[in-house]
Amino acid sequence: MCGIVGYVGTEYAAPVLLHGLEKLEYRGYDSAGIAVHQNSIFTIKTKGRLSDLKEKMQTVGTIEGHVGIGHTRWATHGAPSDVNSHPHSSESGRISIVHNGIIENYMELKAFLQEQGKTFVSETDTEIVAQLFDYYYQGDLVNTMIKVIEKIKGAYALGVLCSERPDEIVAVRKDSPLLVGLGKNENYIASDIPALLEYTRDYYLLEDNEIVLLKKDSIQLFDLNKNEIKKEIFHVDWDVSAAEKDGYDYFMMKEIVEQPEGLRKTIYPRIKENKIQLDQIELTAEQVKNINRIHIVACGSAWHASIVGKYVIERLSRIPVEVDLASEFRYRQPILQKNDLCIIVSQSGETADTLAALREAKRHGVRVLSIVNVVGSSIARESDDVIYTWAGPEIAVATTKGYSTQLSVMYLLALYFGAARETITEEQMTDYIEKLRKVPDDVEQLLKTEEKIKELAKQYAQSKDVFIIGRGIDYAAAMESSLKLKEISYIHSEAYAAGELKHGTISLVEDGTLVIAIATQQHLFEKLISNIKEVKARGANVIAIATEGNDSIEKVADEVFYIPKTNEMFTASATVIPMQLLAYYIAVERGCDVDKPRNLAKSVTVE
Repeated sequence: MCGIVGYVGTEYAAPVLLHGLEKLEYRGYDSAGIAVHQNSIFTIKTKGRLSDLKEKMQTVGTIEGHVGIGHTRWATHGAPSDVNSHPHSSESGRISIVHNGIIENYMELKAFLQEQGKTFVSETDTEIVAQLFDYYYQGDLVNTMIKVIEKIKGAYALGVLCSERPDEIVAVRKDSPLLVGLGKNENYIASDIPALLEYTRDYYLLEDNEIVLLKKDSIQLFDLNKNEIKKEIFHVDWDVSAAEKDGYDYFMMKEIVEQPEGLRKTIYPRIKENKIQLDQIELTAEQVKNINRIHIVACGSAWHASIVGKYVIERLSRIPVEVDLASEFRYRQPILQKNDLCIIVSQSGETADTLAALREAKRHGVRVLSIVNVVGSSIARESDDVIYTWAGPEIAVATTKGYSTQLSVMYLLALYFGAARETITEEQMTDYIEKLRKVPDDVEQLLKTEEKIKELAKQYAQSKDVFIIGRGIDYAAAMESSLKLKEISYIHSEAYAAGELKHGTISLVEDGTLVIAIATQQHLFEKLISNIKEVKARGANVIAIATEGNDSIEKVADEVFYIPKTNEMFTASATVIPMQLLAYYIAVERGCDVDKPRNLAKSVTVE
């Protein structure tokens, strides 16, 4: 992985490819390259950033071809290097390929091709596909792609050029996103919509093993039997500025500030006449009553939102909930029963492990409800029901508004389930809805603490270790807070259930260690105060996050941030805001690339 762009048309391809790759930089990458038809296939690639690629391109002058493919790579097979960068060519130079995903049987295929006399120059699995394509090619790109697909195993999105077909690109996807952009006398492929948003608003969303043959004036779609496929056009109505920084230094800060708007879009349309109405799903009240168990499956920040969801759903609806990391779900042989419900959570809707978990649940006949942000994504299309988080495009690798809107859907579902199972009274529902409608305003209010957090960031930017503690929902919020800090500032940070400190972790606390204590659960407040005293006694500096009115915490903490009073089950939406801001400003203070943290990718499309 990570980013693919392809172009066939009347303009020079190289500038279009570079522009598209720039729009995919947020996905994370360590090398970049392009290949363009220019009499033969001309390839230029390099380890490093797109700026390094542009600098290298300046030494060769104008690249005049009108058909090309480009790629930003996040290393899986072979270290970042010029040689391991994409595009990869066959030994003959006839075939050039870009690839996202992992070819699982590449060693077996490599051995076969070596027996045929092929030699290899890179450490990648992608070069094997280029050589295999060349081996099978007999003049028809679609026929060749079908033969290649029959041989390779794994996940892939492939874009292919052939020197003997200078006006065509052939592409395919399986378990890795790829879409087709429709233009006038020009057509495109890309991993994600932002790459092409300035060129077209109309797309075909490819399903697994659908093959596309692009020419400047035609697009043909085929299945594995070479039957032609007709698809509906997916029209994007985003404002282009939604994928731009809009004056902010980093996308992450822009997206932090956009959270109140995203929350209002996600919450308000689903509250009608003092009831939760999820009109877009077909899960009836009767079916909710018969749910035996809920399995929530996700990765990363979506998993943290899911843990909050477990607390809230169990408390409001009394349905047992299990939360699984998607990467572990299939391999623990989960016990899935007829009346279970599986909730899949993913910002992109393309996360490989999460998509595989969805398919495992479906294989067992379990109903799947997905919570995703990207309309028309693979997870959305393959689910029985989908609830979209209307966060808008999220570009920064570290999620903020994606996580916040996922939380809000968890609240909506918990209330919906509670009403269906009659575990919530009308009076309680009125109070819950009142507090839920106020969540966007609470978040907006907390964004105004920015200046105070800037000062704390300067004070603690050189911390070596940070421990974030909480109990119950606060512990779940601590997990997300810790991830934000470590992924963009590279400070070692861990979240701990505060009651577990005495079982080993407190041995790591020493003079000057920063401990952040989240204390918003009233029934656990005094216990959290005791935990703060324990770390203070070992020399820790403590920043606390508490609910307005609980000012006794000032007696034990060095700094306190107060969140507005709300229902305890909704506090995670508020507590994460100061932590997002603190992580952001610490990262800035340390000179980190906030939007593109090292070694990370936005959309993880491989296991």
